[in-house]
Amino acid sequence: MSEACTFRTDFLLNGRVRLTQPEGGYRAAIDPVFLAAVTAAVDGERVLDVGTGTGAAALCLAARVPGVRVVGLEQRADACAFARRNADLSGLADRVSVVEGDLLDPPPALGPGGFDRVMMNPPYLKATAASHPPDAWKAAANVEGPAQLADWLRFADVMLKPRGTVTLVHRADRIDDILAALRRRFGSLVLVPLWPKPGQEAKRLLVIARKGGRAPARLTAGVTVHEADGRYSAAAERVLRDAAALAF
Repeated sequence: MSEACTFRTDFLLNGRVRLTQPEGGYRAAIDPVFLAAVTAAVDGERVLDVGTGTGAAALCLAARVPGVRVVGLEQRADACAFARRNADLSGLADRVSVVEGDLLDPPPALGPGGFDRVMMNPPYLKATAASHPPDAWKAAANVEGPAQLADWLRFADVMLKPRGTVTLVHRADRIDDILAALRRRFGSLVLVPLWPKPGQEAKRLLVIARKGGRAPARLTAGVTVHEADGRYSAAAERVLRDAAALAF
């Protein structure tokens, strides 16, 4: 990480994860925390976090599940440097590693079929439907580039063991694209809406799918993130502060 880069330190899971992030431009918010919470990893499993960024989801998962090992794949060298620093600061460098590389041209270190679970927080916006933010890192995190959503899920299929699971967080209004990209590779879908406040439409969607799954899709009650007055709900507090799992 460049010494000239200014950064701030945020704390996730009530201080269990220390996250240094660029002072300007892209910074992770609560979406990767919810992604880690819905990834039902257990001791001894190996998990791939695609597009790990500064490592928020990978570190939150490792902090919650002591026996899990997480590999973060990240294309940007500067993001990799932040993620590795954060693993050190959080005391998780023995179980969270970061590989620099592109999912469209995977590095040899990532062997096909080598992971029990894959989790991802892909760019939310199609390149044709968004203006690119001036910050290059923020643009790459928010707007699809050469790798589109279908490419991300195709890569997950290759990396997963038979019957492995993929989890992702995405915009709820892209549900058609998500379902189309999952078709033929994944099944046994579980959809978890994240409601901003009571009575409001879902803005985010957590998706769980099994490679080769055959069970019918399920739409859960989801999670309401904020109360009407803007405070985090009790359910959200359990995830964001207490490192609780979202079990569906």
